Amino acid sequence: QVQLVESGGGLVQPGGSLRLSCEGFRVSFSLYSLSWYRQTPGKDRELVAYIGTISGSTSYADAVKGRFTISRDNVKNAVYLQMNSLKPEEKDVYYCKAALGQVNYWGQGTQVTVSS
Repeated sequence: QVQLVESGGGLVQPGGSLRLSCEGFRVSFSLYSLSWYRQTPGKDRELVAYIGTISGSTSYADAVKGRFTISRDNVKNAVYLQMNSLKPEEKDVYYCKAALGQVNYWGQGTQVTVSS
C-alpha cells in the first residue's frame, strides 16, 4: 500500500534549523500536490506549506513565511521542509501529505521540539 515516511525531526534550540524529509513509496509524487502540516495535541492540524505539481508553485502559512521553504524532488519521490529560525511554540508533530483530487495520503508524522 501507499506509504509516506517522514524523517528529520528532533530537538533543536530556539533560532536553530531543521530539514524535514518525506519519501513516498508505491505512489508517484510527480502527480500529487504535496504539503506539510503540523499539529499540537488537542488542536486541529495546521497547514504550514504547500507545493504544486507542474509549476511547483508554493504557498506558506503567514507564521512561517520567510523562515520555512518547501521543495520537492520528483526523481527521489520526496518533499522537504527547510525550517530556519525555529521558535519554541513551533514544537509540534509535522506531517506530510500527498493529494490528488479526493485522494489524500498522510505520513505518520515526525516530532519537532524547539527548546533550550
